[in-house]
Amino acid sequence: MNKRVVITGLGIVAPNGVGLDAFTNAIKNGISGVKKDAELERLQFSCQISAKPEVSTELALHYFSELELRNFNSSGILYGVIAGMDAWKDAGLSIENNDEPDWDSGTIFGTGTSGIDKFRESIYKIDELQTRKLGSTAVAQTMNSGISAYLGGKLGLGNQVTTNSSACTTGTESILMAYDRIKSGQAKRILAGSTSDSGPYIWAGFDAMRVCTFKHNETPEQGSRPMSATASGFVPGSGAGAMVLEDLETALARGARIYAEVLGGNVNSGGQRGEGSMTAPNPIAVKKCITTAIANAKISADDIDAINGHLTATSKDSLEIQNWSEALNRKGNNFPYINSLKSMVGHCLSAAGSVESVATVLQLHQGFIFPNTNCEDLHPEINSLIDASRIPQQLIETELNIIAKASFGFGDVNGCVIFKKFKD
Repeated sequence: MNKRVVITGLGIVAPNGVGLDAFTNAIKNGISGVKKDAELERLQFSCQISAKPEVSTELALHYFSELELRNFNSSGILYGVIAGMDAWKDAGLSIENNDEPDWDSGTIFGTGTSGIDKFRESIYKIDELQTRKLGSTAVAQTMNSGISAYLGGKLGLGNQVTTNSSACTTGTESILMAYDRIKSGQAKRILAGSTSDSGPYIWAGFDAMRVCTFKHNETPEQGSRPMSATASGFVPGSGAGAMVLEDLETALARGARIYAEVLGGNVNSGGQRGEGSMTAPNPIAVKKCITTAIANAKISADDIDAINGHLTATSKDSLEIQNWSEALNRKGNNFPYINSLKSMVGHCLSAAGSVESVATVLQLHQGFIFPNTNCEDLHPEINSLIDASRIPQQLIETELNIIAKASFGFGDVNGCVIFKKFKD
């Protein structure tokens, strides 16, 4: 089998907007979700700003019962369930409580860690001999596959239900895993996405590594500066992105709205060899990931209209641009438009790939390129490789045909997916 795969539903829980309407408005207008974080200040973090979605208890009760929310403190599962169920509803799919599961539908929904606040609570209660007070959902909240298990149960999914985990590449990888399963005919639709917990227990290690910015504690919205000469590290963030991938025949048969088509892509690893390490990408592997993704999608490098990059506001941004330029053999004015959502939402870690992919698909579907914020002082190394006009700082409304989305993750792992505007 060799089925075409399309996207029929989107869901988003982002620091600058929960829900598609709020998020689309935010990315079009360069609205930041980065704020001063009083808890990080109290804990004496070097970086005292963060990017967290705002989810009220009232909103949570649309997705969880009061009983489910009792003793519940896993922000990652909360974000993921909201984004996942929103994508399902956005695809026009119903949630039925049937005796039999939906054998044609599954979920591949990634995360980095799950329920770290619940782990902390568990440690204290166990040490204080209060194990029985942990509650019946402690396991579901702390197992890595908790997010896919919750979604599988709420949606009654009978196909593959699993959680992947590949650091910052997790969300992009989940989309490609879903694509492969549908393309081969093993599922009709897969809910793909990823999520990340919020808070100091997730972000402390990065702060200790000195990879988070500490120069903008009093000017949080200016803190995340991908491709900028004054970038000083990433802003820790969190959230969740989700999309329903479906085979074209099934989508057309039920009259579904189609946002975009997934042409293909690639995942690989640099093996932490050569210039690659746990924290640095191997340029050879990055370029191979991009060129193999293009070949898999059966397009040419010249077909790419825009790139949604990984671009974290660290010292590796210039290297990423160089890798793209060499992989595509395009530079100067001939380079595609490129943007980084992290300028508005920080680095959402394991949720980054999926949150940024939702933004990428919205650009294709609605015909716009969202602006890069905080890079008015473009890094000179980047400026020497590509023309500044290729890094838009204002909204551009234009028809787009093909966008490449890539993630280059901790552990020297890479993913690149190719999205195309749908044409029957």
